[in-house]
Amino acid sequence: MSQYTQPQQPQQPYAPAQAPGTSPARNGLGTAALVLGIIGTVSGLIPFFFWLAGILGLIALILGLAGRGRAKRGEATNKGVTTFGAVLGLVALILSVVGAVLTFKAVDDVVTDINKAVQESSASAKPAAGGEAAAGEGAAGGTEGKDDVLRQGDSAVYDDGLEITVGAPASYTADEFAIGHTKGNSAWTVSVVIENKGKEKFDTSLVSLDARAGKDGVNAEQIYDGTIGEGFTGTVLPGKKITAKYAFDAPADAGHLTVEVAPGFDWDASQWELKL
Repeated sequence: MSQYTQPQQPQQPYAPAQAPGTSPARNGLGTAALVLGIIGTVSGLIPFFFWLAGILGLIALILGLAGRGRAKRGEATNKGVTTFGAVLGLVALILSVVGAVLTFKAVDDVVTDINKAVQESSASAKPAAGGEAAAGEGAAGGTEGKDDVLRQGDSAVYDDGLEITVGAPASYTADEFAIGHTKGNSAWTVSVVIENKGKEKFDTSLVSLDARAGKDGVNAEQIYDGTIGEGFTGTVLPGKKITAKYAFDAPADAGHLTVEVAPGFDWDASQWELKL
């Protein structure tokens, strides 16, 4: 039996994975710029997300420009994606600025409206023709002293041009179906005039009247019947006036009636001391 040795096969050299002098494309910056640009642009369209759009837009723009540099040097192959990502980053930045301006303006408008609602318009007294106002040049509202109360025919003049006048009380006979009138009590009517000397129309829907009668200041109920009690309705244009009559129920022995008129939330209430 003969022995022989099989000839050894020559070992084949390993082929290189890639040609010498080449490297894989570095497309990561362009892809990241595109993704961040899309998210940033969408964020810029959502209210109050302008800050996120600004951050993502700036990053996308930087990455996009850097990716274009790689593409020019031949290190990346996604020049179109990179350019689009940079453009979206710039769009997101623009939307961020616009959103910031709109947001700050909206907040400023809300703060202004709140300040207007909190700051009530005060009134000064205007005496009736031939008379003297008890309040002089001071405020017409309040009950801390007699000098803070207006008399019949006097006017409360507000700093926005609104002027309210309450006339002298007159005896009134309520009908049998009247609401708010107690048998044995007296009924009195007062005429209230609102004149708008300002520049904007005045809405009378929030005007309210309250009254107290006698030395004890008991609540004087407002009387409603078929002829009185409707009060003010509608708006008063600049330069116009409106008149309404109100009726109040007071004890028969009451010597005076205190009427308080509140034009609305933005105005101080003013008081008139009326002799019955």
